Amino acid sequence: MSKFRTLDDADLKGKRVLIRVDLNVPFEAGKVTDDTRIRAVASTINEVADKGGKAILLAHFGRPKDGPEAKYSLKQIVPAVAEVLGRPVQFADDCVGPVAAAAVANMVDGDVLLMENTRFRKAEEKNEPGFVAEMAANGDVFVADAFSCSHRAHASTVGLASHLPTFAGRCMQKEVEALEAALGSPKRPVVAVVGGAKVSSKIDLLENLVTKVDYLVIGGGMANTFLAAQGIGVGKSLCEHDLADTARRIMTAATAAKCEIVLPVDVVVAAEFKAGADNVIVEVKDVPAGGMILDVGPASINRVANVIDKCVTLVWNGPLGAFEIAPFDRATVAAAQYAAKRTAEAGLLSVAGGGDTVSALNHAGVADKFSYVSTAGGAFLEWMEGKALPGVEVLRKA
Repeated sequence: MSKFRTLDDADLKGKRVLIRVDLNVPFEAGKVTDDTRIRAVASTINEVADKGGKAILLAHFGRPKDGPEAKYSLKQIVPAVAEVLGRPVQFADDCVGPVAAAAVANMVDGDVLLMENTRFRKAEEKNEPGFVAEMAANGDVFVADAFSCSHRAHASTVGLASHLPTFAGRCMQKEVEALEAALGSPKRPVVAVVGGAKVSSKIDLLENLVTKVDYLVIGGGMANTFLAAQGIGVGKSLCEHDLADTARRIMTAATAAKCEIVLPVDVVVAAEFKAGADNVIVEVKDVPAGGMILDVGPASINRVANVIDKCVTLVWNGPLGAFEIAPFDRATVAAAQYAAKRTAEAGLLSVAGGGDTVSALNHAGVADKFSYVSTAGGAFLEWMEGKALPGVEVLRKA
């Protein structure tokens, strides 16, 4: 990541270091139920504190609409953050103003302070200059460590970079380096596995990928739309018939770019979508009129494995079938486990991301066996779509 300044380049001792992190964690019954995002930024926070900096954390939590709401206060997250960091965490009841300034003034080198929810201030999402300046007054250095928020041009993700020396935190650094290796300047051949319910939600993604990868595996309900566009009957399966022209356009673009699109050759069909439903495996040309395609079949799984064997880089977004219920999780689990095996044994660079993707890889028991798994959601998808992310672009300028 030579285009960016990282913590390796920063003089932190005695400095007030504003760190934008993602602490928008699941929270129920007064407790954080998944601390993945806290653990992701812990190395940056601890490094700043260990180097004698004053670590001042900026984050949002939930979707407050009209100013402060108790249920969205970050004060509730303090115990979980302190536990993960293994050090005390102070809290300020505002992210700007006299309360915030006083909390910062009371810090000593190595302290960690969490500011109140930045989105309690409407100026945050508007990136208002006055608000940015007020926030920047509490820091000497800005560290961007919330890739998952980098598709938003907010005051705490973008605005601060115009006021303070700016560096990428370790989480941001690791994410951008992984995505750059997977799609920016990857080692070839490259395969992208893309699944999910609808083509309509991933048109930009597919159009970008066919220009970037050598093989594009399409699964899930999306595959049905591509099969139907080729005149193949898909019965009662989820299918966006109105996007047949779009599917054909993407296939034409793939041919022009010398990208091979890999569609299912056999599928798992059932009369209803429920756990343990009676099902049958048929070739795609033999889907009965009353049947629903809920997964891809063994021949298609083997085909995906063969493509993975040919490649040195894999990008994955979305399941191959209705993985949430058995037995329609078989293809996703088998393909994910095979990718993990190739990662361990053949040095495959495997990068995955997106909400359903993370759930699917966890379900397959291999989330920790891919080279990198992003929890960024929207930012990950926009990166795959080839869009510039404001929170990353400010680092390039910095």
